Amino acid sequence: MPRRDFQQWLAPRLDQAAALINDTNPIRIAGPLHLGIDLGTSDIVSMVLDADDNPVAVCLDWADVVRDGIVWDYFGAVTIVRNQLERLQARLGQSLESANTSFPPGTNPRISVNVIEAAGLRVAQVIDEPSAVASLLGIERAAVVDIGGGTTGIAVVRDGQIVYSGDEPTGGHHVSLTLAGNRRIPLEEAEILKRHDGDGVWPVVQPVFEKMCDIVRQHLAGHQVDELYLSGGSCALPGVRELFASEFPGLTVHLPSQPLFLTPLSIAACRETGGH
Repeated sequence: MPRRDFQQWLAPRLDQAAALINDTNPIRIAGPLHLGIDLGTSDIVSMVLDADDNPVAVCLDWADVVRDGIVWDYFGAVTIVRNQLERLQARLGQSLESANTSFPPGTNPRISVNVIEAAGLRVAQVIDEPSAVASLLGIERAAVVDIGGGTTGIAVVRDGQIVYSGDEPTGGHHVSLTLAGNRRIPLEEAEILKRHDGDGVWPVVQPVFEKMCDIVRQHLAGHQVDELYLSGGSCALPGVRELFASEFPGLTVHLPSQPLFLTPLSIAACRETGGH
């Protein structure tokens, strides 16, 4: 897979995905479509790509059905995926038979597969989240840090191949817990505040991201990389890229324009041929 340019190739697709959230206006797309479903700790995102990996339909529902890579509300997860599938098919005017999905490194991929199959879809590919991002971008000597809702996942890439992946239970959910405790507000209010007042909450939650930096440092021990690629919705908070850049001064730190959608895009872009 050739390396894909962050600004010219990736940014327009991520911006398009953000613009399409829950758009129900009917469209017709010629050629094959590719569906990816990201079962996150704080949200479920289903994204459909065309043959050139351009997003054409996106569903996002904030949901508390997955914790630390475990689907604790199985019925709730299946219900959301089924509903999203119906909305996607209505928008596209055609049925979707299969989907790719993902899992945090170190967890059982069958957990995600069970949800997708119960929603009536065949699972075409299942891949761990940071590895999906690494594959999409075609990077050669770098680490992908996927900050999910419940975990921080790390994948190390050498010569285009994943040589190491790991995962630790600290993520966006822990950021919200810290904010809720500091402001003495319910967790649900903290989640909303985190999404809409990044500048105001950063001083409170920065220590959580410093812990994430420590996690990444531990997992990178013994690996030589030149770059860090950040992914996950929590990375959108102001200060995240600057913190990682200061903690890893010898590395180039990349943060996409819409980090929430990098993992769903990467999942959907996987191909059944064995290449991703």
